[in-house]
Amino acid sequence: MRYYISDLHFFHENLNTQMDCRGFKDAAQMNAYMIKQWNSRVRPKDEVVILGDFSVGKAKETNEVLSQLNGTLYMIKGNHDSYLKDSEFNKERFVWIKPYAEMHDNRRKVVLFHYPIFCYNGQYRRNKKGEPLTYMLYGHVHDTMDEQLVRQFCQITRETKRQSKYDEEPMPIPCNMINCFCMYSDYVPLTLDEWIDYYLIH
Repeated sequence: MRYYISDLHFFHENLNTQMDCRGFKDAAQMNAYMIKQWNSRVRPKDEVVILGDFSVGKAKETNEVLSQLNGTLYMIKGNHDSYLKDSEFNKERFVWIKPYAEMHDNRRKVVLFHYPIFCYNGQYRRNKKGEPLTYMLYGHVHDTMDEQLVRQFCQITRETKRQSKYDEEPMPIPCNMINCFCMYSDYVPLTLDEWIDYYLIH
């Protein structure tokens, strides 16, 4: 099974009282809860793609957190992941660490980047039933006004019709951008289908 999650921000004390207002007593309590939630779902043979801003801690303490997490890990670099530059950080915990990636998940392409990409590769691709074949997964914006603006853009785009050379008539433009923000899932990594279902509900 493959899961996705973004912006865990291990050791980021200020997020308990500012921006996210996570409400934990301190970073230690937050870290322990996120580790518990992660391991409640992820098994050792599962895959997890982290969409950036995993930790604001130093290399050694970030290594310690990673040693407690189940799964085979992949990392999309975030703007807060400065520990990656430290020689003491254990990069072997990850299959790869990249600024951008594209993967396939159950015959669908997933475009992976820390920041939302409004015009992403494969955006217009659909199967014969008209279902989307590409999803853009991102993080960075948490649950802020920026995220609300992204959702407004997606709605406007989906309400806009365009006729390509393959269509007999104008079709709505696909826009399948998913913010895999950890607080949306109570810090549990989710599958692509679970993230899609979350956005259908919300």
